[in-house]
Amino acid sequence: MAPANQPVLTPDQREEMLRVLKARFEKNKNRHRDVAWADVAAKLDANPAKLWSLNEMELTGGEPDVVAYDSATDEYVFYDCSAESPKGRRSVCYDRQGQDSRKENRPEHNAVDLAAELGIDLLTEEHYRALQQLGAFDTKTSSWIQTPAAIRKLGGALFAEYRYGHVFVFHNSAPSYYAARGFRGSLRV
Repeated sequence: MAPANQPVLTPDQREEMLRVLKARFEKNKNRHRDVAWADVAAKLDANPAKLWSLNEMELTGGEPDVVAYDSATDEYVFYDCSAESPKGRRSVCYDRQGQDSRKENRPEHNAVDLAAELGIDLLTEEHYRALQQLGAFDTKTSSWIQTPAAIRKLGGALFAEYRYGHVFVFHNSAPSYYAARGFRGSLRV
């Protein structure tokens, strides 16, 4: 049972989300070889707050799917697996400081805070590169990724994309935002 202040899905929402996740899981077995859906479903049943986060990932266009099993922690790892950066999470600055520093045309959200609201983590560069081993993602869009503190302290932030058969990691100022740049998240269950 989730704590009282933790958001959870209604029974109908729960069943629909499990149906969507199972269908995606079965359609994309190359992402999670040697993982059984029954084991993933049992973890989701035991973690209603995590299922809520997966639903939020889905609602914002992320198409979450299992990409790994961490035997050291006994957790399944989900990433946003939408072909392009999740549509409901685009046009965002990197973080609150970047968002607040904009004098005009301030976007409604920023990637770091929105990820926290969804209960997920931004992908790291390592995670982003691992995702690209499962397919070609962000061929027309780009995604903010976790930025090292030393870079962020100087006003920059990192984003990545897949072009010309290669993963590119770039920098931009944290206040910048573009219609084709969002962020991808990860969740451990």
